[in-house]
Amino acid sequence: MTTPTSPPTPPARGRRRAPSRMERAAGRAAALQRPRVLLALLLLLALTCVMLLDGYLRAEVGGDQRVRTGASASDVPDDVLDGGPILSFPGGQATTVSVPDKTIVLTFDDGPDPTWTPQVLDILEKYDVPGTFFLVGSMVSRHPGIVRDMVEQGNEVGVHTFTHVDLSYQSQARVTREIEQTQLALAGAAGITSTLFRAPYSSQTDAIDNYSWPVYESLGADGYTSVFIDTDSDDWKRPGVSKIVEWATPEDDEGASVLFHDAGGERSQTIEALPKYIEKMKAKGYTFTTVSGVMADQQSHQPQQSQQQGGGLQAAHHRATGATLYEGKALIAAVAVAEWTVPALSVGLVVVGVAVMGRFAMMLVLARRHHRQRNRRRFSWGPPVTGPVSVIVPAYNEKECIEATLRSLARSTHPVEIIVVDDGSTDGTADIAESLGLPGVRVVRQANAGKPAALNNGVRHARYDIVVMMDGDTVFEPDTVRHLVQPFADPSVGAVAGNAKVGNRRTLIGAWQHIEYVMGFNLDRRMYDLLRCMPTIPGAIGAFRREAVLQAGGMSDDTLAEDTDITIALHRAGWRVVYEEHARAWTEAPGSLGQLWSQRYRWSYGTMQALWKHRRSLTDKGPSGRFGRVGMPLVVLFQVVTPVFAPLIDVFTVYSMLFVDFRAALLAWLAVLGVQLVCAAYAFRLDREKYRYLLMMPLQQLAYRQMMYLVLIHSCVTALTGGRLRWQKLKRTGEVGTPAGTG
Repeated sequence: MTTPTSPPTPPARGRRRAPSRMERAAGRAAALQRPRVLLALLLLLALTCVMLLDGYLRAEVGGDQRVRTGASASDVPDDVLDGGPILSFPGGQATTVSVPDKTIVLTFDDGPDPTWTPQVLDILEKYDVPGTFFLVGSMVSRHPGIVRDMVEQGNEVGVHTFTHVDLSYQSQARVTREIEQTQLALAGAAGITSTLFRAPYSSQTDAIDNYSWPVYESLGADGYTSVFIDTDSDDWKRPGVSKIVEWATPEDDEGASVLFHDAGGERSQTIEALPKYIEKMKAKGYTFTTVSGVMADQQSHQPQQSQQQGGGLQAAHHRATGATLYEGKALIAAVAVAEWTVPALSVGLVVVGVAVMGRFAMMLVLARRHHRQRNRRRFSWGPPVTGPVSVIVPAYNEKECIEATLRSLARSTHPVEIIVVDDGSTDGTADIAESLGLPGVRVVRQANAGKPAALNNGVRHARYDIVVMMDGDTVFEPDTVRHLVQPFADPSVGAVAGNAKVGNRRTLIGAWQHIEYVMGFNLDRRMYDLLRCMPTIPGAIGAFRREAVLQAGGMSDDTLAEDTDITIALHRAGWRVVYEEHARAWTEAPGSLGQLWSQRYRWSYGTMQALWKHRRSLTDKGPSGRFGRVGMPLVVLFQVVTPVFAPLIDVFTVYSMLFVDFRAALLAWLAVLGVQLVCAAYAFRLDREKYRYLLMMPLQQLAYRQMMYLVLIHSCVTALTGGRLRWQKLKRTGEVGTPAGTG
């Protein structure tokens, strides 16, 4: 039977058909969403960059023991091997300078450190002694204020690479990068650059070998002065205060470049030994200077305590200007963001981890209870519901699927009338439905107005008090409707959610969605059912009291998720919404990543819209208040907040693998995967599904889940920036022709 309405007028022959309102709306929506997708991707990229920057900055700095011994030094000039600790290349000729007798160049490596370096600076200021600090660029960028204080106090600073790496084994590009990055850090922190360099793991000049010599030659050609040591306190070994003082003391009143450490480990012995050492050397008649002071002394042959330029700068320092200064400040700012972001994300990770594990535990406990309660032999909703019901099938361009859908309904063991609401299809969907000649099928034609309008039209044409709503690409089993309507024996029940199953699960994308449907959706519905706060009746299979739908104002087009909207509205109106696991429907899931993104974006954004629309339930009384204070927080926590921050688990896993402990991070990730597998296996058991699909779960966690994160982030960006979409139509293949329960 067909409700007489005017069918759409076919386009005139030879003329190009004008796009429909739906097509124009979809085009505008796609154009609006592309920038939001890009913004979502940029946010994720920014987070990844922050994490990588933080990990790069946290390369551990250890002691200065040599990594390599016994290498040949045949390429190194003898006068360098036997020369002083200050090596430069004026005019391209290697030249060394020794520290004058009774003179100490007090040098410190591996800083700055927020604990130890300020204590060293206080000691130097107390005794009016300058120091030369060879700084690690990553530490400079993390603690710029200490470097600024260091320079303002009159101390000298030099480059100790950015990540404390042995440059002897690095490419020329890596050497250049290590130096330039450290100079940028100095520029951003203190507004200066330095011509002094000390290589990590270096010692005296006689340790220079054929591996390290080219590095010193290259840096010398660029104007750097390389600084070695005459005397090593070996304070990094923590031998005791007396030993540190003894080992740092030159013999026979000789001058020396002396090595201490103000970072790279626990330096309490250094802090205790330093004032004792300064007092001892002053008592022996020694003076203290910087590397610049030694160089000036060598040039003028007059003792210099600390050679400085005008304006208080050490001679080795140069004021940073232009691009170097601004790039340095940008580096310091980026590091500051990373230093704040990573700890905050760490706290978020703990919260997310607890929430995720709590959700898994809650789902398992409540799902088990729900299954045992509903499958007891004596369980009954009341007298059997045997009266006919109306099945509403909204359809827009469903020519591939509509025949299978209607034939499955025609085999129903429960009496039904079938109302196909054709929403302005242009592919002959309505004609196909009419041509089948199936009993009890009515086709209602309407101009394209969207799915909510199609469903409301169907409700108006329904003859019976119970209406079943389904999608035009869904196939019911013969007993589906009978199972679905039995809960209406309880007069408090206003709606029933069915068990939606993925029919096209033979592809990889379909199998991933199959796992998600069984685990993520159906376990959730069991939990929400017992808590009486079911948030969504799936559009593929749901049943409603017609009275309840009309009381709630019908299906609304205020949101993209009309199914979530009407479900929450029913809760607020005082109706109970339940889940019937035995009422199965087989639906065609999106077959491509693009269609999947479109569908899940609509779902997640629509859910946010529905929650916002019904936000007043938080302060309502009665059934509405119950949903607002129980269901709303659970939905927000489990379907919005937790998924949005769930990428932290993956991001921190990669971060830990790269920068912390690969094995521990991998084991932690596998442990989380194991918990998820347990939950999924139990869900498959409850739904009597084949376990072989769980073999795809690790790959699903690596690929599919990341896409879902991006979709949700996209939805959040849209929610924050504003946006509107109409009912979207996914491309269908019609391959779900029969129930796929054995697949």
